[in-house]
Amino acid sequence: MLKFVKGYMESIEGVATYPMISLLIFFVFFVILFWWVFTATKEHIKEVSELPLKED
Repeated sequence: MLKFVKGYMESIEGVATYPMISLLIFFVFFVILFWWVFTATKEHIKEVSELPLKED
């Protein structure tokens, strides 16, 4: 089974770029997430954290 998958993956042109693209997307997402966490105001975080407890 592994030989089949390895042979199939080797037949795809440019297959080595897909892991690099997914790593880049992963890295960019978490950099943006960390930036948002560190720049968010305390009031906004408090408001969002209380949303599940509020009754309409």
